[in-house]
Amino acid sequence: MKLFDLRGGVHPEGRKEMSAQRRIRVLPLPKRLFVPLQQHIGAPATPVVRVGESVLKGQLIAGAQGAVSSSVHAPTSGKIVALGDYAAPHPSGLPVPTITLESDGEDKWIETDVVMEPLALAPEDIAARVAAAGIVGLGGATFPAALKLNLSRNSGVQTLIMNGGECEPYLSCDDRIMRERAQEIVEGIRLIALAVAAKEILVGIEDNKPEAIAAMQAAAADGAVKIVVMPSMYPMGSEKQIIQVLTGKEIPAGGRPADIGVLVHNVATAYAVQQAIRYGRPLVSRIVTVSGGAIKTACNVEALIGTPVQELIAFADGYSQPATRLVLGGPMMGQQFTDTSVPVVKGTSGVLALLASEIGQAEPSPCIRCSTCVRACPVGLLPLEMAAHIRTSDLSGAVTLGLKDCISCGSCSYVCPAHIPLVHYFNYAKGDLAAQERAKLKQEATKKMAEARSERMARIERERAEAAAKRKAAREAKERAAKEAAAKAGVV
Repeated sequence: MKLFDLRGGVHPEGRKEMSAQRRIRVLPLPKRLFVPLQQHIGAPATPVVRVGESVLKGQLIAGAQGAVSSSVHAPTSGKIVALGDYAAPHPSGLPVPTITLESDGEDKWIETDVVMEPLALAPEDIAARVAAAGIVGLGGATFPAALKLNLSRNSGVQTLIMNGGECEPYLSCDDRIMRERAQEIVEGIRLIALAVAAKEILVGIEDNKPEAIAAMQAAAADGAVKIVVMPSMYPMGSEKQIIQVLTGKEIPAGGRPADIGVLVHNVATAYAVQQAIRYGRPLVSRIVTVSGGAIKTACNVEALIGTPVQELIAFADGYSQPATRLVLGGPMMGQQFTDTSVPVVKGTSGVLALLASEIGQAEPSPCIRCSTCVRACPVGLLPLEMAAHIRTSDLSGAVTLGLKDCISCGSCSYVCPAHIPLVHYFNYAKGDLAAQERAKLKQEATKKMAEARSERMARIERERAEAAAKRKAAREAKERAAKEAAAKAGVV
């Protein structure tokens, strides 16, 4: 298959060999699980259980709230012991609403709805079951999968692309799941294609995963699902980049893949879809890579959602030496954290414990405008110019230069010889813009509420005046009637 050129990109040292050759192992059942209500893009889920209530594995414990949201299910059987705040898997470490579940050690499932012929289901039924299972994008975006299916079907998507790139260094969870569960993934891909009526199905896998490529090719031997080998480059696994490489199409600025007839899902998401549709199992666990120079035995583990990160590190035999930096996800786009009691969530692809030699810490030096960052940017932006506008608080200038098109891949920061943390500027600016947008929406909502209140008070005043006028008219009519009656009585 013809591949198209990718603009920019970088080639960081992969370091996947640390964990890629180790089979997926199931993490022992934790005593307590801490399940956040916000594990997805959109509104947090709403609890449907009470403290003290016993639940079974897979039971709904928090329902989706609104159009963009996702349900949360019990990762194991046990008792709800708390509904409150707990440390978030986020650099801030701030607490977020969380359901705490104490395991009973039985890991007993709810009664599930097994479907013997899942490919005979209607597209709408597939999307509904995916929604009920609480599945989100497991590649890191965590967008509710069912909403993505419905939007894509309504947009007339023609091409389904499954992302098996896994271009971030260290991570090998997608590589291992493709090697070990290829048949299930291919069935999940067919179900997603059925749900969106896709005419073409492409699975993009980087050429540094030969075993995964072979396993997926064997599972898709009939040719309906086409396995495409892509060059190893970062950020090949990004949605915009994989579409460009496989189809030659570019997503318009501010647009979505559906605008050009494409839907992109991660291979791990396809596995979750297959488990939900065929076996009725909601998303309660995921594969996580535990790696980094500070980890004794790098590995890939299947961990229940809500498992404290410290249990994954302990399962990997702990630290060989003190870690300089802890990262959830990959080293390029992952999030730093310091508290290992934070839980694994649906979007946690990796737990990395890195040494100082692996992170290349250096103080920023003056920019000499060498344009290395420009050549590395896969979107074709001008990182140094955008950063200059952001440093002077000119966010509108940065937006004009394409800030909203930045995918935060960190390629510019990675290649910058001056060690300027460019992507930090862009993430800060995006956060500031989002805060401004929220403030604007709040201001508009407050204005509308004030206008509505004024209209309501004016209406009440009008109604009062009308009521008073009616009472006055009735009183005057009564007085006239009385006078007329008295006058007639006097005449008689």
